[in-house]
Amino acid sequence: MDLETVEFEALSLPPEDRANLAQKLLLSLDSLSEEELGQEWLIEADRRARELDRGDVQPVPAEEVRRRARALLR
Repeated sequence: MDLETVEFEALSLPPEDRANLAQKLLLSLDSLSEEELGQEWLIEADRRARELDRGDVQPVPAEEVRRRARALLR
């Protein structure tokens, strides 16, 4: 299974499952050095910027993200 397929499947999960998966993925990065982790974030930021530039995704205002996060925690 390639990364694009995994990403599609992960984004299809219910919000609570996505949050759990995100937490597990983030915790799995703990084994990286600070420099490696910084490099990974730069790669991810570049990928996201390219998606925005191509119009593949739409930005979500921070207040909307906070509202959704609060709703998930209720």
